[in-house]
Amino acid sequence: MAQIRKKEKKEAPALSTSSLPDIIFMLLFFFMAVTTMKEVTYKVRVIPPTATEIQKMENKSLVRYIYIGEPMAEFREQFGSSTRIQLNDQFADMPEIESFIVLERSAMKEEDQNLMTVSIKADKDTKMGVITDVKQALRRAYALKIVYQAGSRKAF
Repeated sequence: MAQIRKKEKKEAPALSTSSLPDIIFMLLFFFMAVTTMKEVTYKVRVIPPTATEIQKMENKSLVRYIYIGEPMAEFREQFGSSTRIQLNDQFADMPEIESFIVLERSAMKEEDQNLMTVSIKADKDTKMGVITDVKQALRRAYALKIVYQAGSRKAF
């Protein structure tokens, strides 16, 4: 008769980690490629009004933003609590809007200059007179494509 021998317990082979750096670098490059960095530091409080009929912008590279609202808490001592205008990362006055638009338009490619859109991101408590003044300055700078940012609200 044949004898059945019990085999010795064998350990499982170690997990190969040689491809781990490749996977980590592949993930790193993926996230670097798809992540966009925050372009502007908000210096004004912007809580957009709500709307039922909103559309997403298709080509955001052609959009230039104007932020309107009360200064954030850390800027209130210096600038007060009245409504302020922010262009890129700095506060601006009404006459500076025209030169801002001219500079932004000149920085674009020539074929895209006519497609430039100005997005007004205004706080919901901003007075309409300030918005009208901004629109008049944009009209003088021939920036005639204007959109307003709004938050979504469900239809009734």
